[in-house]
Amino acid sequence: MAHRRDTPMAGPPDTPLAGEGEPMDVATEADRQRRLRDLATEDEAAERAAIVRRRQNRDFVQVYPKGFHRLRSLMKEYPLAAQIYAFLAEHIDPGTGAVVVSQELLAEELGVHRRTIIRATHWLDENNIVVRIKLGGSAIYAYCLDPEEVWKSFEDTKDYAAFRTKTLARMKDNGDVKRRLKIMVTGQQDLFTEEPEE
Repeated sequence: MAHRRDTPMAGPPDTPLAGEGEPMDVATEADRQRRLRDLATEDEAAERAAIVRRRQNRDFVQVYPKGFHRLRSLMKEYPLAAQIYAFLAEHIDPGTGAVVVSQELLAEELGVHRRTIIRATHWLDENNIVVRIKLGGSAIYAYCLDPEEVWKSFEDTKDYAAFRTKTLARMKDNGDVKRRLKIMVTGQQDLFTEEPEE
């Protein structure tokens, strides 16, 4: 029986690829279909293996050059602010770039008084190092870090960060938080200024 060449993947006829790019001879259409199923199974197995490898690194925090620069400058200018920044970076939620924490917890963890935390987090917020969002009337805040400085997930999940979703917080407690979050992410100051009407 004569063998004919078929292609399990898209491409010109008579130039099939199989497995690792080797040409493949198939005797029948049934052989061709079986080989296509085998290739699909191999692709699925490779994808599952890649997912497992990615999940093995799930408890890491990526600090980019901009983040290292930020930490170094904070260590010189305001060491407690550097400690807070590092604590927040360590505990950010994977995929959102934010963490919710009380001022009392920060004070306990860093061994300082709550008033000291209030001053330091206010300074971080005022200097656009973090965006601090007050949650209700309590001393609990959501802190958002710049995803170009620190990230705790895979690079391809940045599009789903808290900065690109709704943040539920009272405007009277947080002022211009939407504009500030957008500035942090894009670096553009004029995103929420209205165009002059002609």
